[in-house]
Amino acid sequence: MGRRSICIPTTPRGCQRHPTFLLLERCPKTLSAFNQLHAHFITTGLARHTYPLSRLLLLFSSLPSPLPSLPHAAALLCQPLVSSSSPSPFLPNTLVSSLADVGRPHLALSLYSRVLLLQPHSPKPNNHTFPSLLKACAAAGPSWVPVGRALHAHVVKFIGHDSVDHFVRAALLSFYSRCGDVSSGRRLFDRIPNPDLPAWNCMLSAYARCYSDVEDADSGMQTLFLFRKLQLSSTFRPNEITLVALIGACGDLGALGQGIWAHAYIEQNHLIMNQVVATALIDMYAKCGRLDLAEQLFVRLSQKDVLCYNAMIRGLATHGRGHQAVELFHRMTSEGVGVDEVTFVVVMSACAHAGLVDEGQRLFDEMQEDFGIKPQMEHYGCLVDLLGRSGQLEEAEQVIQSMPMKPNAILYRSLLTACGIHNNLEIGERTVAQLIHSEPEHGGNYVLLSNMFAKICRWDGVMQVRKVMKEKGIDKTPGSSLVEVEGSMHEFLMGDRTHPLLKEIYKMLDEMDRRLHEFGYMPRTKEVLFDVEEEDKEDALSYHSERLAIAFALLTSDPSVPIRIMKNLRVCGDCHLSTKLISGIYMREIIVRDRSRFHHFRNWTCSCSDYW
Repeated sequence: MGRRSICIPTTPRGCQRHPTFLLLERCPKTLSAFNQLHAHFITTGLARHTYPLSRLLLLFSSLPSPLPSLPHAAALLCQPLVSSSSPSPFLPNTLVSSLADVGRPHLALSLYSRVLLLQPHSPKPNNHTFPSLLKACAAAGPSWVPVGRALHAHVVKFIGHDSVDHFVRAALLSFYSRCGDVSSGRRLFDRIPNPDLPAWNCMLSAYARCYSDVEDADSGMQTLFLFRKLQLSSTFRPNEITLVALIGACGDLGALGQGIWAHAYIEQNHLIMNQVVATALIDMYAKCGRLDLAEQLFVRLSQKDVLCYNAMIRGLATHGRGHQAVELFHRMTSEGVGVDEVTFVVVMSACAHAGLVDEGQRLFDEMQEDFGIKPQMEHYGCLVDLLGRSGQLEEAEQVIQSMPMKPNAILYRSLLTACGIHNNLEIGERTVAQLIHSEPEHGGNYVLLSNMFAKICRWDGVMQVRKVMKEKGIDKTPGSSLVEVEGSMHEFLMGDRTHPLLKEIYKMLDEMDRRLHEFGYMPRTKEVLFDVEEEDKEDALSYHSERLAIAFALLTSDPSVPIRIMKNLRVCGDCHLSTKLISGIYMREIIVRDRSRFHHFRNWTCSCSDYW
C-alpha cells in the first residue's frame, strides 16, 4: 500500500492544529533536526502545500550558522516552483525576506537571483519581495549601495512606478537615506502623489541623519522646510517619529524657538513622551545652549535609560561642566543603569574639556577592567585630546603610537591642535606628516600647521604651507555661523556680503571695532593664513563669520535676549578674545557653539576659562 498524502486544512488556524506543526514549534534549531523534518514533509506530502512549506522555510532561515549551502536552499525552494503550473511568489518571498531579516543578505540575494533564473517557471517579484532586501542592503554598509540601486531598477522593471505600494517606497526611501544619497531619496519622494506619514518621516529622518554625518547646514534647513511642507500640504498629523526628526534638526541648527514649539506641540497634542522623544529634547536643549531646560526635563523623567543619561552627560560635557558630568556618570552606575561605549566617550570628553586629566585616565582604565568594554578609536581619541589639552604632548603621542588599531586623521588632528596651543613644533611637524599622509587634501590640516608656524614667528614655514596649498589647489574650509533672531535662522560666511541688511551690518562692525580698540583690543593677526598686509589681516579678522553674526544680532535682537551662534569651525583665538570684550562692552550674553563645545560669554569672561 502506497503512502497516503495528508490533507492539509486550507486556513492557517486549521493548519496550526496539525501535529506536524507542533513538531515545527518544538524542533531544535539544528541542521540535523531540520533535515529530518524536511524528509517528513516530503514523505507525507506536506511539501506540496504552500502554507506548511512556508513554515518550514521560516525554520530554515532561523537555523544558526553555518547554514546549508545555497544549492540546498535553492532546491528546497525551487522544486515546488518548477513543479507547479502557476507558482505563487509567496514561497520565494517568505524565504528571501526571512533570510534578509535575520542578517543573511548574501544568501537572501543569491537565492533571489536563483529564483529569477528559473523564469518563466518562477513567479515575478512583487511588492512583497523587495522591502526586506532593500533594508538588508541599507544595513550591510557602503559596499552594498550598488546592489540596492540594482534592486531599485528591478522594482521599476517588475512592478512599475505606478504600482509600487507604500512599503516598497518606504524601503527605497530608507535605503537612500541610510546610504547617504539624500538627493536620490528626495527625487523619489517628490514623485509620490500623496505620500503617507511613514514616507514623510523617512525623508525627514534622512535629512536629519545627513546633517549628523556630514554637518551640512543645508540638510538641517531642509528638515525644517520639509516639516513646514508637511504641515501645509498634508492631512497627516505629525507623530513621535516626525517630531524626533524635527527636534534633531532644531538642535543641530541651534533653532531654539522651533525646538520649543516642537516640545509644546508634543505636550498639547498628548503625544507619548517616551525615552526616545525625551532624549531628543534633552539633546536639542543642550545643543541650543539651554542646558537648564535640558536638566529640568531630565530630572522630570521617571524612567531614564542609557540614551537619556548619555545625552545629558554629553550636554554637560559640551558646556564645560566636567565635574557635574562625572558625578552624573557615577550616579548612573550606582542606580544600575547599564553603560555602553558612548557613555565613556561623552564622560571622557567632559573630562577633556574641564581639564580633569586624572579622572579621565582613571575612567579609561576602568572602562575595560570594571565594565568589560574594549576601547575603540573614539576612546583613544578622547584620551589623546585629554592629554593634549593639558600639555602632556609626549604622552598623547605615545598613546597614538601604542594603540592596537591604526590611528585615524581625527586623532592626529587633535594632537596637532594641542601642539599649536602649546607651541610644540617638534611633535607638531611629526604629527602633520602623518596627518597629511592620511588626508592630503584636507585644508584644515595645513591651516593648523600654518597657525603653529605663525605663533612662533616662523614666517618661512607659513609661506611654505601657503605655497603647498596653492600648488595642490587646496583651500581652507570657509567659516559659517548661524544665528537665530525672532525664530528665523540667518547664516553668515566669512566676509559675507549677501545679507539684505549688508550696509547696516558693516556699519555696526565698524562701531564694534572702534569700541574694541577703545578697550585695548589688539588683533591677533598671526592667525590669518593669507599673505596680505597687516591692516588687511585685521580686516579679515573683523569679517569672520561669527563677528558678522554678532553685529547682525546686536542690530536686530532684543537686548535682553542672549545671542546664540552656531559655528562650523573651532573658535579662533582672536574671535574668542574679541567676543569676551563685546559681551562686556554691549552688556550682552553671547553663547557660541563651535565644532566641539559651548562658550558662554558674559561680563568680559568666557565659561571655558580660556581652556578650549
